[in-house]
Amino acid sequence: MESLTMSLWTWDSTWPAPAKLNLFLHVTGRRADGYHLLQTVFRFIDRCDSLRFAPRNDGQIVLATPIPGVPPESDLTVRAARLLQQASGCPRGTTIHLDKQLPMGGGLGGGSSDAATVLLALNHLWQTGLTRGELERLGLSLGADVPVFVHGRNTFAEGIGEAFTDIELPPATYLVLQPAASVPTAAIFGAPELVRDTPSIRPADWRPGIGRNDLEAVACQRFPAVAAQLDWLRRHAPDAMMTGSGACVFAAFAQRSAAEAVYAQLPPGTAGWLADGLSAHPLATL
Repeated sequence: MESLTMSLWTWDSTWPAPAKLNLFLHVTGRRADGYHLLQTVFRFIDRCDSLRFAPRNDGQIVLATPIPGVPPESDLTVRAARLLQQASGCPRGTTIHLDKQLPMGGGLGGGSSDAATVLLALNHLWQTGLTRGELERLGLSLGADVPVFVHGRNTFAEGIGEAFTDIELPPATYLVLQPAASVPTAAIFGAPELVRDTPSIRPADWRPGIGRNDLEAVACQRFPAVAAQLDWLRRHAPDAMMTGSGACVFAAFAQRSAAEAVYAQLPPGTAGWLADGLSAHPLATL
């Protein structure tokens, strides 16, 4: 079965990079080096960026679809590919085609997911032979959220986001609203008013609906568009919350029909969409 699964992914494949939602996010402390200690549950959803790769024999990493305003040298996809080259000693290169669907500064992990898919895909296509654990450690040097996308399972994460306790989550449909704001993660974590001492909970004690997002109050204060859309959503789903450091907000529904009913009431001009929760990352068995 494993060899069959692996054979399905080739240079001709389109590789998914799914979004994530944080079903809660607590800041429990801060390390001496400035990194925040977190507890959160990551849930993958079926809203994705997509990547394609073409082989190169000149060792170059080329991004064929650069994002406006982001120099290719700074793009996480390029950095991930070069990091894998360096770690593995692989002399091969690739041209990367990125179909960007997830918003930047949305709290959905789009850039981190893209980087993780690059690591997973090129490790497979270049046959560099790194283990998933080795790829997770490489990913951590690119960003705190990259390891969970490499890990590939819905999980309770702790530490700076790299210690995982995998969990099973019930099926759910999510209504995600995308405020007209791009929230810089560093600004939210650097805010002096951010709560940094929420008591820790045990992974075994967590259930859907437990916890809040400690970053939400700061983001809502600094970005009124986030506060406004969260307020609207909570009138229809009281447990709605922000994901990550924002800007996107979401609500969970056990029945898709209930999510569709709220979606149908979105005010004109409101950006939003429905997504189903995934039981695992699409590349979890690669």
